[in-house]
Amino acid sequence: MRVRERTGLLDVPGAQLYHEVRGEGPGLVIVPTGNGDATPMRPLATSLADQGFTVVTYDRRGFSRSPIDLPFDVDRRPDDDADDIGRLIEHLDLAGAHVFGGSSGAIVALGALERVPEQVGTVVAHEPPLATALPDAEEWLAFYTDLYDRYRREGAAAAQRHFRATMGMTASTRPPPEVELPGPQLAELLDRLRRNQDFWFEYEIRTYPSVVCDLRLLRANASRLVLAGGTDSRSTWPYRPGLALAEQLDASITHFPGGHVGYVTHPFAFADRLAEVLAGAR
Repeated sequence: MRVRERTGLLDVPGAQLYHEVRGEGPGLVIVPTGNGDATPMRPLATSLADQGFTVVTYDRRGFSRSPIDLPFDVDRRPDDDADDIGRLIEHLDLAGAHVFGGSSGAIVALGALERVPEQVGTVVAHEPPLATALPDAEEWLAFYTDLYDRYRREGAAAAQRHFRATMGMTASTRPPPEVELPGPQLAELLDRLRRNQDFWFEYEIRTYPSVVCDLRLLRANASRLVLAGGTDSRSTWPYRPGLALAEQLDASITHFPGGHVGYVTHPFAFADRLAEVLAGAR
């Protein structure tokens, strides 16, 4: 079944948010990862729309088709990102929408639960790279500072290779062949992602791992929080911060198919699991 799709551009303080809406039913906002772009989430979103959700995907502010006003306060970006979820939910009249985010998007999703809890339903945070949650936080915060310096010296491609090797992300992060975009659309996406990578290194790589969660607020909303991890990433670094946060909240990890970006590499199985988790939370 082909779900109904529509696009829009929402004016928010300091930016515009390009967004796509699919399907009908309970609201679900999918927050993009550090690449900032909605398109890699399309197969996941379409599958969830087929399962009865109104699914919102969007480009985070400053990425791809969501232009940002210059200059801007880099340190405020995590809060602005979290507030943008509330703005999208209000604009689209989806009060109580669930929120899913992976990687940097998981940090944004956690921020929404802290900052706009009255607007969101269940929040599923998949492997947030919160270095501050770890007992060896200073070591990892230094790693991200060094990674930024490497980016400035050697460029985004070299820094990205070093990042993936350190994170243990050796497996493919490509989507399955049956959902790969046609040539022109793929070329357009790859061009956006190349530009986004520079933006990510310049403005996020040090800021987002440094976010300190408000454990009091998260505990107060614990019944609506699902901390998630990939079945294939338990031995890699991206799994560790979510696990540490779960221990601090006396919670457990809910496992999903694939690794750190299982929502891209295993979109259909991941969508089934996410629908199951959200059904149990209703």
